[in-house]
Amino acid sequence: MTEGTPANIRKSTEVVLRMGTQPETSPPPSPHRFPDGAHFRVEIPSVEGPEALGAVFETADELGLLVNRVSQGSGAMMLSEHELREMAKIGADRGTEVSLFVGPRDEWDLGASSRAPDGPGFAGRVRGARQLRYAFEDVQRAGEQGIRSFLVADSGLLEVLADSQRRGELPSETVWKVSALLAPTNPATFAQLERLGASTINVPSDMTLGQLGELRSVSELPIDLYVESPDGTGGIVRGHEVGDLVTVAAPMYAKFGLRNSRGLYPSGLHLRNDLIAITREKVRRAAIALEWLQRLSPGLVQSGPGAKGLGVPAP
Repeated sequence: MTEGTPANIRKSTEVVLRMGTQPETSPPPSPHRFPDGAHFRVEIPSVEGPEALGAVFETADELGLLVNRVSQGSGAMMLSEHELREMAKIGADRGTEVSLFVGPRDEWDLGASSRAPDGPGFAGRVRGARQLRYAFEDVQRAGEQGIRSFLVADSGLLEVLADSQRRGELPSETVWKVSALLAPTNPATFAQLERLGASTINVPSDMTLGQLGELRSVSELPIDLYVESPDGTGGIVRGHEVGDLVTVAAPMYAKFGLRNSRGLYPSGLHLRNDLIAITREKVRRAAIALEWLQRLSPGLVQSGPGAKGLGVPAP
């Protein structure tokens, strides 16, 4: 570390390097919580439009499940202003965060690198200054319809958005959710994303409890974790383990994708039936996982509707 390196970064780096000299052990319970004192929140991802959002709440009500956040992967740019307003209103009525992916991004651009055999890791990048401008406009457009949470998969875009928010150009309550496409695998990268302006950070689903404890030791920022992940991100099923995951990683968004289901991005009427069925099953999987949590870790607390820190829409 040079003399000019800020003290907080030096300290973070020194802690991370010391970790690497120690064997991975069973991590202690996290001392951190959401602002309301809760340990965890429930997220249903790939909720691609108003109809799917309605299916989330219909199924959740049937099963007695509280959903704190929904997220969407096709991108805000793929929804009409009417659909954006409708999703904002539904989310606001429920006190639920509605998080939309920022577009455009590399995987649907003219460039072919993200579609090459070794290219999926590039999929979330924003290519060139023109795409940065479009992405910023995408956030502004959805924000005007009341959306207050966005998925970001490019570190430069994250910094641009956070800086703009600090200057008062974007609503102060907007949440910047780091996508699984930018998921950090070590504590140094996790801390770096926090410095760039992340509000919550999606980490890989296959992290051990020890590795989650390492991330938690350098930051209080909420961790987003696919408790069940789609096949494209590993197809991992850890619903029975959710209590242990929350204990170590709190505050944590327990996120429920669905293994063995088709891809939905970009979504539309041509995928409607699959989208609704997959959405309902993800809610069912979440309800089952919470049964396991209550059985094995009954002291863990979930946030209620409209809890502080949620990017609840403001239509």
